[in-house]
Amino acid sequence: MRNLLIIGSIFLLSILAACGAQGTLKTGEATLPLIPMVTSTQQATQPEESLTPPGETPQAQTQNKPTGNPEPISIVAQNLQTPWEIVFLPDGRMLITERPGILSLIETNGVRIPIADVYESSESGLLGLALHPSFAENQYLYLYLTYQANGKMLNRVERYRFDGTTLSDPMFIIDRIPGAAIHDGGRIEFGPDGFLYITTGDAGASASAQDVNSLSGKILRLHDDGSIPKDNPFGNAVYSYGHRNPQGLAWDEQGQLWSTEHGPSGLGNGYDELNLIEKGGNYGWPEIQGDQSREGMITPRLQSGGNETWAPGDLEIVDRIAYFTGLRGATLYSVPLDDIRPEALQRHFTNEFGRLRALRLGPDGLLYMGTSNTDGRGSVREGDDKIFRIDPNQLH
Repeated sequence: MRNLLIIGSIFLLSILAACGAQGTLKTGEATLPLIPMVTSTQQATQPEESLTPPGETPQAQTQNKPTGNPEPISIVAQNLQTPWEIVFLPDGRMLITERPGILSLIETNGVRIPIADVYESSESGLLGLALHPSFAENQYLYLYLTYQANGKMLNRVERYRFDGTTLSDPMFIIDRIPGAAIHDGGRIEFGPDGFLYITTGDAGASASAQDVNSLSGKILRLHDDGSIPKDNPFGNAVYSYGHRNPQGLAWDEQGQLWSTEHGPSGLGNGYDELNLIEKGGNYGWPEIQGDQSREGMITPRLQSGGNETWAPGDLEIVDRIAYFTGLRGATLYSVPLDDIRPEALQRHFTNEFGRLRALRLGPDGLLYMGTSNTDGRGSVREGDDKIFRIDPNQLH
């Protein structure tokens, strides 16, 4: 295993945000002195666990493109604070959201940018990240985050321009998504149709998932500027409903949308789901779970049953195989889309690395997977949290 240690630099961009008349953010920028990447940035809200074990110096590691036959798994970054999302810039560099409120560029002399207004509590904080399909031309970057207003927790999606060092020109895309310390959804992805898809949780109010006029417990679909597509099924941002806490989105080669979703594991059972998403579809929460059925509601294509909990995070589809991470399951799962049944589900790295959430197919054809052991619910291991690079061809 080869890893290049970096003692990089952090260029901090502080954004003072206030809502403008047209839903845009007004900002003021302040450039702070460069400090070593081994120093963690102080935030208004701190992670539940320390960045590294006591007495050890944090060190970040750069991303390497493999040459020849890659190793089955290797570490490409470590000492992160609850990494939630991974994306790759057009030049191949890796961007990561860290839930306490940091956008990090993983490279030599990488940058760590604090995001204003992020409120981290249990499952909330800085969550999803997506690049515009035309990012190379417009530099648009999208973030999903939790914030507080008048004592309430809410979620929103913001858009910025990212020049590789700083964020500028912020704008609200969608705001006032119900939030809570649990069930915030948070995945954002651009689909092959060019629309922005957003997962939202029920924020602990399960009945809201069945209300098509509520933004909670849904998959939303928007234009890149936040406007509503004319063919959305309910005349608003809602694309599908009846979701508890969906956290994975991916499209197969036929353009079909799939999603992973947390079942009611906190109630003593699992019933986590892999769903094929239909426009206007009702996925049943809280009326049905597992293989239960009811007229007008869609049952999952695969579910964990009541004796196992996946707590599924991110989702990727590679060569007709769906890969998804497990938080409580502490496993990378895979199942062929052409043979979806419990017996075909494979389990990789079970309990080897702890809680797993972020997952992204890299430009090199390899999977990049993030641990989530510093989120207050895991056992912190040396170097946590980490990003691993995995060769999917060596998993089967």
